[in-house]
Amino acid sequence: MSVRPPSVRHALLAGSIGNFVEWYEFGVYGSFATVLAARFFTPDGGDRGQALIATYAAFAIAFFFRPLGALIFGRLADRAGRRLALVLAICLMTGATALIGVLPAYSAAGALAPWLLTLLRCLQGLSAGGEFGGAVSLLTETAPAGRRGRHGAWQSFTVALGLLAGAGLAAALATLLSESALYAWGWRIPFLLALPLGAVALWLRLRLPETAPPPRPPAPEPGEPRGRPERPAPADGPAVAEILGTVVLGVGRIMGWSAAGYTFLVVLPSYLQATLGTTFRQALAATFVANLGFAAAILPAGALSDRVGRRAVMLAGSSLVALTAVPLLHLLRAPGTSVEAKAVLLAAAGAMIGLLAGPGPALLAEMFPTRVRSTGLGLAYALSNAVFSGCAGLIVTALVRHTGNPDVPALYAAGACALAVPALLTLRPDDHLRPLR
Repeated sequence: MSVRPPSVRHALLAGSIGNFVEWYEFGVYGSFATVLAARFFTPDGGDRGQALIATYAAFAIAFFFRPLGALIFGRLADRAGRRLALVLAICLMTGATALIGVLPAYSAAGALAPWLLTLLRCLQGLSAGGEFGGAVSLLTETAPAGRRGRHGAWQSFTVALGLLAGAGLAAALATLLSESALYAWGWRIPFLLALPLGAVALWLRLRLPETAPPPRPPAPEPGEPRGRPERPAPADGPAVAEILGTVVLGVGRIMGWSAAGYTFLVVLPSYLQATLGTTFRQALAATFVANLGFAAAILPAGALSDRVGRRAVMLAGSSLVALTAVPLLHLLRAPGTSVEAKAVLLAAAGAMIGLLAGPGPALLAEMFPTRVRSTGLGLAYALSNAVFSGCAGLIVTALVRHTGNPDVPALYAAGACALAVPALLTLRPDDHLRPLR
């Protein structure tokens, strides 16, 4: 039976809105890391610095559930169709996020409180791992010819919008509420808002036409030769070893995106507070500006990669971060740097990450054939994020705390981007011109 493909506009909306909800929540969690540390990980008289590390440990643990989610939801999307996987992923994400908003704090639940928060973070990790593969597959497979980079970039663009929404709402609450009210109940509002946002995403996805993977070739009739059993037909897809090798290569190509993105867009608020002594409101404002620069660069970077190739754009972004991250952080810390100059520097940092995030989804989609695309690209993205993003807050906070070196965040981002360059050099300059396999 033939399947009616979704319209390009509907596919863009349904595929990208789930990413908005997911990263809105991550933006909220990063913005309120110091608040969550106080509410869930700090008994009376406890060490606030140690509590912040514990908060980021829960953040990191959730990321290690993302590869499992990529496998579960990715296989579902590759076998039963993109729509079912995307519907289930948004339901799980919305439910877990809203439940964080009603969790009892340490003062009410004692030692159970951080465990409950960590459990919900793990459920979010499962759903987030399945979200990316299905969404990017939908966006790139429905893209008009020559526009996979632009359409795939919508995944990253809605990530930026989600982070902006999370940071913007956190900044608004910090401005409108007293600190005591914010710590007591105000922090719960952004998590509870996931319910109406998730309902809209679910409605859009339920209206998608059912999709399905390409049919397998019919089984041979009795008596027909079946070929050599040790070498399956090409239609059955690539061998497992080949898929795993491609996943590892994909991780190498996007590790700079993962590390730099989380360092400057999610970890920045607590770093500025803990290391540079900025206020909560100032830190949120800085993060908002960085995310504005990030959002502004994504769609142009995706469109540019359709013209000059993924390789050129992502090499430029990785090289810029590797060369400028440390000087940029020095300028941010310098007492003589004006507020306006700091805003420009933060926006520039976000824009450099946008050069990686714009072409990134299309790059991954082009690495895998249709039959395993959701699983393969989702797993590569989830593993990269688990290692280089989920651990960013934990690594940066712990190293700054124990070494006293304020350059740690910049060194972490620059190092990851430098290591990504050799993997990006393996891309062919004309990969963006080739049809999806």
